[in-house]
Amino acid sequence: RLFRQEGTCYQQAKQVLHAAVPERLQGRERESGILRHFLREHVLGRRPGSLYVSGAPGTGKTACLSRVLLDCKDELARSRTVVLNCMALGSPNGIFPALAQHLGLPVATGRERVRSLEKHLTAQGPMVLLVLDELDQLESKGQDVLYTLFEWPQLPGSRLVLVGLANALDLTDRSLARLAAHPAGSPQLLHFPPYTKEQLTRILQERLGQVAGDPVLDAAALQFCARKVSAVSGDARKALDVCRRAVEVVELEVRGQTLLKPLPGGE
Repeated sequence: RLFRQEGTCYQQAKQVLHAAVPERLQGRERESGILRHFLREHVLGRRPGSLYVSGAPGTGKTACLSRVLLDCKDELARSRTVVLNCMALGSPNGIFPALAQHLGLPVATGRERVRSLEKHLTAQGPMVLLVLDELDQLESKGQDVLYTLFEWPQLPGSRLVLVGLANALDLTDRSLARLAAHPAGSPQLLHFPPYTKEQLTRILQERLGQVAGDPVLDAAALQFCARKVSAVSGDARKALDVCRRAVEVVELEVRGQTLLKPLPGGE
């Protein structure tokens, strides 16, 4: 019973330190604004186009886009949104049957599969927002798959808006050089830099501020964690993991002390 009283704050702390998408993303106001503007301009404005989002792991790319999609859910209700993680595909070409399935198209093979998708995306209908996470998994010999996807928004009558997310900053320069020949075909670029010490500190403080009662982790400890993580990677997930592990260590110590407390009445 004693441990239950003292232990709930640790459970809450571990919960808020999970890398789930928070209500508000600290330190990513600029990037959120750009994403929101892009979606409104292209999906709501019925202007096909593409956006390439880059940044190292843990810099908030996926979390930021997920938050914006949630916030704009009502605005995007009239369009079709398909979100795919390319890591889950067996091969780069696996993107085509996966997309066809989400769009409710009949199964086709080879070139016919790509043609039926092109036909569907250039026919009359609502705008299609295609979000591809881990886009670098689609790199292949000759980059046919990536070229095909990024050229779709440029087709006459296209209603596709493509958003790709990947770690590499130079994927478009390295793998999609041919698109640069058509300025209209080049995707818009958005880069997420690593989080700074101050941004990581604010993220940790805001998360732990949701736990009632005395602070679970000392302010100096949070700053120490933020400084170390920002110096190595600027990865917010790493900072959250370190703090969660610290809470687990404290929780084990408290549990040990609670078990050895004397009972009332001196027994």
